[in-house]
Amino acid sequence: MKALPGSFDSRAEAALADPSLQKALQNFKPLFVAKRAAAVAELSDFERLRDAAAAIKDAVLSELDVWLERYADKVESLGGKVHFAKDAADAREIIREICRKADARTICKGKSMVSEEIGLNEVLEEDGYRVVETDLGEYIIQLAKEPPSHIIAPAIHKTREQVADLFAQNHPGRPREDSVAGLVNEARHALRERFFESDVGITGGNFLIAESGTSVIVTNEGNGDLTQTLSRVHVVTSGIERVIPTLDDLSVFLRLLARSATGQDTECYTTLSTGPRRAGDPDGPEEYHVVLVDNGRSKMLAGRFRDMLRCIRCGACMNHCPVYGAVGGHAYGWVYPGPMGSILTPLFNGLAENYDLPNACTLNGRCQAVCPVRIPLTDLIRTMRNEQVKAGLMPASQRRMMGAWGWVARQPGLYRALERLGSRMLRLRAGRRGAMSSLPGAEAWTRVRDLPAPQGATFIDQWKARGGDQ
Repeated sequence: MKALPGSFDSRAEAALADPSLQKALQNFKPLFVAKRAAAVAELSDFERLRDAAAAIKDAVLSELDVWLERYADKVESLGGKVHFAKDAADAREIIREICRKADARTICKGKSMVSEEIGLNEVLEEDGYRVVETDLGEYIIQLAKEPPSHIIAPAIHKTREQVADLFAQNHPGRPREDSVAGLVNEARHALRERFFESDVGITGGNFLIAESGTSVIVTNEGNGDLTQTLSRVHVVTSGIERVIPTLDDLSVFLRLLARSATGQDTECYTTLSTGPRRAGDPDGPEEYHVVLVDNGRSKMLAGRFRDMLRCIRCGACMNHCPVYGAVGGHAYGWVYPGPMGSILTPLFNGLAENYDLPNACTLNGRCQAVCPVRIPLTDLIRTMRNEQVKAGLMPASQRRMMGAWGWVARQPGLYRALERLGSRMLRLRAGRRGAMSSLPGAEAWTRVRDLPAPQGATFIDQWKARGGDQ
């Protein structure tokens, strides 16, 4: 997928001014957060599972080449074919060649963030293939010609009314549906024939099991099963970091994934696929291919952002992120939004080109607190900022301001004096309201919200009054 035009600032401004988007985000905000909290509270060993999952991931990443080789050998011993793609272009060409050899016409796709990452749909459509997204959210944004705005709910930015308008435009001859159930049924009816016409089915791979050569997908719609079972050729697209050793390890991640993503005990469908159709099988693909994509992951493995390779793409970090909740996914400009995108997008597409993303974070820590595999997201975002500073990417005005602040912060007496003076001035400006609707130098903040004035003594003064060490 190509990056969206404009800067983060301009896209965020547009998002804040979009009433339909804000309505959709207001509907979304409480949904996943509350459901996750309830699901986690019901599982007494959730924290232990988080520790176990992180340990499994770390162990695999320390010997990733070994586990990938075991997985590939097992897949090929069962009649499948594993392809290693060094980058997005390599992955696209591998899949194009598979489709050419299959003499494909229609390609059905289950949900795959890697296929979004490598920009697969565009090149397949340019080659003349009919590409059909079968996940409901992906189908909606395909019709709208928009990128996904969330990794587990791609059309979360759309209201029900917008989806009804979209279906009315693209499904001629059908009466307009306005209910959620009606819209789901309409999409199911439109997609049914495409499943049976499909020559190549492309799905993601939530997990890859080294001991059995199995790819695993979890869905709530069953479209992934139909995509890979009814097509003559099944292609799995996955990042190299998704391999885990055993089926026992899979049970750890499955208990974490759905609870973290959608607040369910488990997704409706968990599908394990192992190779092509065997003699006596009633259905299944004639060919089974796995395309393992590096695309910068090996570089991450050897660097300071290795912990990001634990990510199981649950979306919990963005569900709990106040910035994502205010501006949505498209403001981040690429496939991966929210806290994970603030790290992955600069790593994949350049620190300079995506300078704003890690700097848009408030460092509130909610993402880090809910990550099911304990990725230190806040720490990594702070590290990303340091990398940008080291690379000389911070604007000169910010460098001067940070330099001045750093000098003052190293002078305790001066710092405390200025702190007290600033507090008094802000209280005077706020007056009886206790907040300011405008403040020179903070216009961007006060344009959409009031700035509360400091209340009472400074933290240092309160700390000293309670006998704290200086």
